[in-house]
Amino acid sequence: MVIERLKQFFVKRRILAVLAVIGPGVIAGNAGNDAGGIATYSIVGAREGYGLLWALLLITFALAVIQEMSARMGVVTGKGFGDLVREQFGVRVTLAIMTLFVFANLTVTIAEFAGIAASMELFGIHKYVSVPVSAFVVWFVVVKGNFKQVERFMIVISLVYFTYVVSGFMANPPWKEVARQISFPQVRMDRDYFLLFITMVGTTVTPYMQFYLQSAVVDKGVRVEEYSYARYDAYVGAFMTVFIAFFIVLCTGTILHPAGVIIDSAEDAAKALEPLAGPFSAHLFALGLLNASFLAAFVLPLATAYGLSEAFGWESGINKTFSEAPQFLGFYTAFIVIGAGIIMIPDIPLIKIMFFSQTINGILLPIVLVIMLRLVNDRSLMGDYVNSRRMNIITWAMVLVLITLTVLLLVTSFLS
Repeated sequence: MVIERLKQFFVKRRILAVLAVIGPGVIAGNAGNDAGGIATYSIVGAREGYGLLWALLLITFALAVIQEMSARMGVVTGKGFGDLVREQFGVRVTLAIMTLFVFANLTVTIAEFAGIAASMELFGIHKYVSVPVSAFVVWFVVVKGNFKQVERFMIVISLVYFTYVVSGFMANPPWKEVARQISFPQVRMDRDYFLLFITMVGTTVTPYMQFYLQSAVVDKGVRVEEYSYARYDAYVGAFMTVFIAFFIVLCTGTILHPAGVIIDSAEDAAKALEPLAGPFSAHLFALGLLNASFLAAFVLPLATAYGLSEAFGWESGINKTFSEAPQFLGFYTAFIVIGAGIIMIPDIPLIKIMFFSQTINGILLPIVLVIMLRLVNDRSLMGDYVNSRRMNIITWAMVLVLITLTVLLLVTSFLS
């Protein structure tokens, strides 16, 4: 009896410890499923059906490895990515990276508010109402809340992603056919298939996710002895990210692909679903788009504010006030004002903005990944927590593949 109670006590303590640490990985991963990500997965399903579901297994592995390294660096060093880059590579490299980072994040932030506007218009609410209200909520929650409150709020938002799971099951897919195409994929070598594949990879692994994750681990105060829980958080975040993506592809692949419906955005997918699957399924899809854009509207300005403040040695942290961290909260506020303000401009060329953002992110990702591998293998920083030889072989091979795919994506995008 005593032994049983002790077991229950230790199990309960472990669960509480996991719950205390979990958050940054889940939030960073889900923020990767932003408006652009949902658009990409919707287009993949509509154009290829289940033909690219197999690729999500590879993406899960790649994302989990990269997220874990970000979390590990944050836990062991107690410093964000921008901090480490400045200390190890100097001001010039830091300035170059931060310039790309700011431009990339600003354009993606604009795209997130565009996603909010588009999804709310599907519910009959005009952007001149939805965008200012959403921007105020995003600003107020972070500026007036503390880290624990903000993190809990974003975790709750992350749970709304399961509307896509519901939409996937409501589509009633042929599960045997889905399993067959995952197990025995028919890979085509034509340009459209390959372009969709590399776009799907590029939209899942993004620089801002790594900046946010490492900084949030530091801001949360996760200790080295809690590293195993932080690693678990990173893995759960990676799995949840691709799990949601799977059901987006499944839904559009089941309903839109057989009907030959061609879409170019997530809002197109929601509109196309209504006559084919009914208004409830379409509204669930639109709600998922709103939720995704809303969460990313939190994470992108936060990642930018963290990165800039760390890079130039300024105070940062959600628990700080304006007087304690004026640059951090000032950057956060400016990003929201600019991102939401540009969407209010009539006839803004969003396609060009999103293309520019994809290009900048494509240039930045290889740089971030190579620097990350340099840092995580530096014993003066990481001590015994450096990568093992086998881990380095796996990660360098994976990074080279990601860099190759990113370069190909940039080249094909410009040719298009």
